[in-house]
Amino acid sequence: MKTIDNDIKTGQIKQMYLLYGEEQYLIRQYRDKLKKALVSEDDTMNLGVFSGDDINQKEIIDLAETLPFFAECRVIMIEDSGLFKKGAEELAEYIASAPDTTYFIFTEKEVDRKTKMYKEVKKAGSAVEFPRQTEAVLTRWIEGRVRRERKNITRDAYALFVQKTGDDMENIDKELEKLFCYTMDKDYIDVGDVQAVTTEQTENKIFDMVDAVAQHRQKQALELYYDLLALKEPAMRILYLLTNQFQRLMVVKSMTNQGFSNRDIAQKAGCPDWAVRKYQTQSRAFSMNRLRQAITDGVEYETAVKTGHMHEQMAVELFIVENSKEDASK
Repeated sequence: MKTIDNDIKTGQIKQMYLLYGEEQYLIRQYRDKLKKALVSEDDTMNLGVFSGDDINQKEIIDLAETLPFFAECRVIMIEDSGLFKKGAEELAEYIASAPDTTYFIFTEKEVDRKTKMYKEVKKAGSAVEFPRQTEAVLTRWIEGRVRRERKNITRDAYALFVQKTGDDMENIDKELEKLFCYTMDKDYIDVGDVQAVTTEQTENKIFDMVDAVAQHRQKQALELYYDLLALKEPAMRILYLLTNQFQRLMVVKSMTNQGFSNRDIAQKAGCPDWAVRKYQTQSRAFSMNRLRQAITDGVEYETAVKTGHMHEQMAVELFIVENSKEDASK
């Protein structure tokens, strides 16, 4: 990120940028920074935008070969194309010979670094990954946002806020705006304010469900499930998140037993550092065999739904019932 900022500041903007990773909020910010530095806001003649996995590579090349119209450069933005996970040989071959007046900005959630597209773009420009930010970075960012609003936030309110919002910066940004509007006439944010307007993420409810399953509180786990259905959360997404939670617990339990640091565990499990302790506590309620079985159950129930052998809502109910039995932790 510092590299891109420096490129813009010095005017040494590279011809190609690939911005990729989980943190879509930052990717959009840096995409827009590059766009603003290269083309004026009202210049639609020299800006081409392509998105989706059905992009025509020849169409992109034809546009790239077109000289800019009364401007120094032409900008082509390509978003969520999947070009960095498949061959894209035609565009990959072209990149090295693209005119100096054409600039590319690619934004992707996932890339395969072994593809020719990735290698060629990195060679001709810069490939920047935007992973989920660490707890320390998020803390500084949130505190900075609060200070700019000339407010303070109590320690308990901050702890509750990050627990509810998780580590997705886009979601945090949205929830902060709600808090600022709600506390417009106050110079501080307290627990009551957070409880009043901050929306708890589905993943948090999934954590509570697994907690209930671990303690064999079958009725509570099912009630939490029905609450999510009432909020229009798709049953198959709930099953995916439940299975994913058990996969995370298995990683956390295994790495904890091997003596890895919480930072290493967080990186492997795909969660913020502060969440590792919660997962360690939860994982103690399950044996490794039970965690493996829960993951297997999730895959089997998903297959049963996709092949038409089971209704999706029933599949999740059976998953919860099966894994919350008294002997299920063994």
